[in-house]
Amino acid sequence: MKSQMIERKTKITASDKFVTVLALVSIIGFAGIVSYTLFEVNINSYLEPIWMTIIGIGFIIEGQFGTLKRIREEGLNPTNFTHLITLIIGVMAIISGIFSIPQIRIETTGFLAMKGILALVAIVVIIVQTWLVK
Repeated sequence: MKSQMIERKTKITASDKFVTVLALVSIIGFAGIVSYTLFEVNINSYLEPIWMTIIGIGFIIEGQFGTLKRIREEGLNPTNFTHLITLIIGVMAIISGIFSIPQIRIETTGFLAMKGILALVAIVVIIVQTWLVK
């Protein structure tokens, strides 16, 4: 007997929650531009921690914290590993956001790298959601 392969088409997109988080970050960025151009108040040093914290929360939501409970039962499979890495990036983003608050302001290469990685991930998600996914 020949086994028949069933063709399965799935549409993979970023979750609506993560796209909402990226939209919030965009709105906050534009609010910073407006505050500087209209009122000559530079709040960029306060916007960066807010961005990092919001993106971190988005990654934690996207990582689906509940799936980590299944790691003990199922073992570390590709899905669980992806969720685990997403959660770790989210936690690191929140920590980077906290340490970016102007009153604390700890700048190390690790936090700067995390900010760069998160910016690249956000850019890729925005490009994919905007132009590639129909």
